[in-house]
Amino acid sequence: MKAAVITFPGSNCDRDLAVAFEAAGFQVARVWHKDSELPAGTDVVGVPGGFSYGDYLRCGAIAAQSPISAAVRAHALRGGHVLGICNGFQVLTEMRLLPGVLMRNAGLRFICKPVALKVATADSDFTRGYAPGQRITIPVAHHDGNYTIDEAGLKTLQDADRIAFTYDENPNGSVGSIAGVLSENRRVLGLMPHPERAADPLHGSADGAAMFAGLASVAMGGLALA
Repeated sequence: MKAAVITFPGSNCDRDLAVAFEAAGFQVARVWHKDSELPAGTDVVGVPGGFSYGDYLRCGAIAAQSPISAAVRAHALRGGHVLGICNGFQVLTEMRLLPGVLMRNAGLRFICKPVALKVATADSDFTRGYAPGQRITIPVAHHDGNYTIDEAGLKTLQDADRIAFTYDENPNGSVGSIAGVLSENRRVLGLMPHPERAADPLHGSADGAAMFAGLASVAMGGLALA
């Protein structure tokens, strides 16, 4: 049960993400952006929040071209699990592992606050620890979190039950109040809220812990990650 957490120049949530994985029972390896391979036996890759490469060009655009990103993409394409949070979500869309783009917030302001989310689907290893329709509280901290996708793409996500989380009150203008989406094989999740910042009661909310515990429970139960 191994997790790898990537660090890019400008990442600032990589340690928090590693701690959340460790608290759920994962053996965690920290991986530098110039590395070209993931550690052997990696089950889950965490792409953390922050401001990779200073958010130059577009958020996540340069990180998506780094040496380690090729290994992350290969891991995903062979069925491995990848969790991208905030800037990590932006990176995954730039890598084309997830559809859509993350645009400037509708209010043109940086948003940093706890938000209420609805669990839109529990049919994934990332969300199996929640009940469908469950309300949870997770903090956001972003300037470019406005999830944008065309009508055909939105319908595809809706029809395939690939919307993982939605905002109760849309803070950034995201289409359909979308806070997180799954890949076609449901093994890649990108979300703007930070579950690693709500993984311990001392954080003010432990609602994010179920995401990491859900992944761990599958592995500890001797089951293959779905």
